[in-house]
Amino acid sequence: MYWLIIVVVFAAILAASYTDIRTREVADWVNYAFIASALGIRSVMSIVQQDWHPIVYGLLGFGAMYLLALLMFNTGQWGGGDSKLLMGIGAAIGIEFAWPSLLLYFIFALAIMGALYGMLWSIFLMIKNWNKFKTDFTKLMNTKSYTLARKITLAIMMLLFITMLFVNDYIINIGIFTFIILLFLSYLLITAAKAIETSCMHKSVSPEKLTEGDWIVKDIKINGKYICGPKDLGIEKSQIKKLIQLKKQKKISKVLIKEGIPFVPSFLLAFIVLIFLEKILSFLGLAF
Repeated sequence: MYWLIIVVVFAAILAASYTDIRTREVADWVNYAFIASALGIRSVMSIVQQDWHPIVYGLLGFGAMYLLALLMFNTGQWGGGDSKLLMGIGAAIGIEFAWPSLLLYFIFALAIMGALYGMLWSIFLMIKNWNKFKTDFTKLMNTKSYTLARKITLAIMMLLFITMLFVNDYIINIGIFTFIILLFLSYLLITAAKAIETSCMHKSVSPEKLTEGDWIVKDIKINGKYICGPKDLGIEKSQIKKLIQLKKQKKISKVLIKEGIPFVPSFLLAFIVLIFLEKILSFLGLAF
């Protein structure tokens, strides 16, 4: 049963990663089948072992990941596909009455691998769209808000440099100098991230090509009436139908959407890390 759970989780995340990279969404049937399989396997384990723990652990994992997924979805960090996949992983791995839980290790691995994956994907997008990125980056640097932020950043850096002249402790000076470098890099990274978003992730599409959950970049209003916008945290089917009608009426032609980074592959990387980690944790009595 242990290896069956491993295979099911790996297959589900692999399939979800493939569809996420190709279509920027995870099909509901993949996630629903995954959740049903995970709880089904745990139900069989409980029946065969005549022990209620396996299914209860699975339900607890599903519930805990449901709450986390709900938080990530409502804050606009994840789409519905990512959220449902996390619920399936929670049901498969489960939460045992022990501390620390393997599910907690998975979340920790996901946070690390997600950050690394997101950074590498952003660099890939930047290189792929270098000319457009460079143009948008230059434009941002010359806008009023970013110019003001740059002036404030440079002023703080100058004050810190002057402070170093009056400090004789070299350890403190190293700390101040390190903070200066990080401050300047933070400004560049924030500007670069915004430039990557506008140059590599914004795409104009026809209303017919919209899919439920797409993020709209700007508010769409017709005669002062709100149709959809970024505050929706993903466009709904009823809004798509309305936009298609508006196009037929020649009131709109295309819609600007934001294509997010396909985040599901980071789930796969985190799970692979967890498998190797579990081998170590097994010596401490922690296993699926």
